[in-house]
Amino acid sequence: MSRYSALALAVKALGGNRTWPRVWRDPEPKPSYDVVIIGGGGHGLASAYYLAREHGITNVAVLEKSWLGGGNTGRNTTIVRSNYMIDGNTRFYEKSLQLWEGLSRELNYNVMYSPRGQLNLSHSKAQFDAAARRGNIMRLNGIDSKAMLRDEVRRFAPYLDFSDQARFPIYGALWQGRAGTVRHDAVAWGYARAAARCGVDIIQQCEVTGIVTKNGRVRGVETTRGAITANTVAIVVAGDSSLLARMAGIRLPVESHVLQAFVTEAVKPLVDTVITFGAGHFYISQSDKGGLVFGGDLDGYNSYARRGNLAVAGDVMAEARALLPHLSRLRVLRHWGGTVDMTMDGSPIIAAMPVKGLFLNGGWCYGGFKATPASGWCFAHLLATGEPHPLISRFTLERFERGFQLDEKGAGPEPGHH
Repeated sequence: MSRYSALALAVKALGGNRTWPRVWRDPEPKPSYDVVIIGGGGHGLASAYYLAREHGITNVAVLEKSWLGGGNTGRNTTIVRSNYMIDGNTRFYEKSLQLWEGLSRELNYNVMYSPRGQLNLSHSKAQFDAAARRGNIMRLNGIDSKAMLRDEVRRFAPYLDFSDQARFPIYGALWQGRAGTVRHDAVAWGYARAAARCGVDIIQQCEVTGIVTKNGRVRGVETTRGAITANTVAIVVAGDSSLLARMAGIRLPVESHVLQAFVTEAVKPLVDTVITFGAGHFYISQSDKGGLVFGGDLDGYNSYARRGNLAVAGDVMAEARALLPHLSRLRVLRHWGGTVDMTMDGSPIIAAMPVKGLFLNGGWCYGGFKATPASGWCFAHLLATGEPHPLISRFTLERFERGFQLDEKGAGPEPGHH
């Protein structure tokens, strides 16, 4: 770094963000667009970017009711992976991980992808056999995986509880070395800047209050900043999907639940990979600032609130202590909740809706953040062509009518999005 650039960086760092240039435009909404995307999180911004870059459709508005990345994109534990096994999910999540690997270069924006790897722990022979089967399916699909027995796991992660007093003895693990973490808000900022440079209008503080339809076709949206007409409208709003779909008279097969995450005080480097606990719904990694970031299962009630309850917090802390007893002296600095759409089979919906011109990208359950690049890439194809990309051909709404579910809940045990 040159002396001048170092000085300029110091001045900007000490001066707050008052003198920073905008990295995307802040336009007034136009009365009409070719495509309106409701939701300015990672999936919505990625969809807009790939619409412009891959399909040349730039007359696009992304409408965000608050600020970019203020929803689930900025409220998750940042884990990315592709250790899935069901046909329909395996190649999709691998496509996403491949896009993650080159995303900083693609966007010319550092999203801080860190391929630190992931250990899915097994605590019995039956669990290990199931994990090995998943690993074999991954390898048959060209995805990296490795089965580890107890001694190898211990050499790799000696800070776990391998004592004779361990409540859940570790039998082995499934390892994916390309898995890791990504800086969540950098993803939103990087996609926003790239989309804006392609001509996309990103409009914050613009809440959609109604979806306008006529004769079975979408005609536009009503917003707090006026009416906008469009023949293509996309709903990409995470935990609020059912509310937006209801504006068009559609009832979705999803429930909205709160999912919590936690961060401890900063400590010296300890957990150098992503770890999931096979005996319970628990996952943990360490941030670049030193805090341990972890989470667990859903709160057990339907809610649109972004706050959790102490019952689940207690369960998560107990799992943390069972896996890493020495964490018991650490203080938890903060915790938060995000609202997630839970489908009945644990897999998303990326499909056209019964109203012509209306499309949905939602129902991501635990796994939305890791899917961001592939979700946007495939959804843009659907919006541009009207036909689903082969990678999302099974993520239909009709599968719930036919009873053909993509039940991946047992195959991808670690959530990546809250």
